[in-house]
Amino acid sequence: MRLDHISYACTSSELADVVQRIGSDLGATFVDGGRHPSFGTRNFILPLAGGTYVEVVSALDHPAATKAAFGRAVQMRADAGGGWLGWAVSVDDVCPIEQRLGRPARAGHRVRPDGTELRWKQIGLLNLMEDPQLPYFIEWDSPATEHPSAAGGPVTIGKVELAGDPETIAAWLGEQAQSPLGEVLIDWRDDDEPGVIAVWFNTLHGMVRID
Repeated sequence: MRLDHISYACTSSELADVVQRIGSDLGATFVDGGRHPSFGTRNFILPLAGGTYVEVVSALDHPAATKAAFGRAVQMRADAGGGWLGWAVSVDDVCPIEQRLGRPARAGHRVRPDGTELRWKQIGLLNLMEDPQLPYFIEWDSPATEHPSAAGGPVTIGKVELAGDPETIAAWLGEQAQSPLGEVLIDWRDDDEPGVIAVWFNTLHGMVRID
């Protein structure tokens, strides 16, 4: 289990500006990730070093955005002013999590502008919507060479400011409470609203905080 990506949600009208702003702050360039047809969303991707990436995502004017859990989660966060939606951890086998939660994972796919289709299974979005400190889980069905982080880059995630309870997250993940993201440090915060508050990035120009 490892950190797969962190998602930032905004409205469709704000998407280009948010991608430009974050990319400029980090000295890096996002790429068009394409659309999630079954979720009613689209995203831009920033591949990072270390096998992870940042996703800026918005909901489309599409019926799937109101039906799929991911589409609803994105729209809810955007309607609340936008910002960090949550974080996802990659697992080799999602079956034990399906058994624990008592429901099947949802199949997802995304078609990149070059026509490449990425496929995966994900679960835990309903729990994230109820408790934003919790990550969701993803099992990739596509080759590692097609993972959104495959292009790499000089930017890495150094620290995540997270409002939440270490023991709750540890129980959810089955991992150590103090280091659920492995080498990525967690700055635990005691805020009224749980969830990702900000992410600190290591860039060529030093540490940059994005909230």
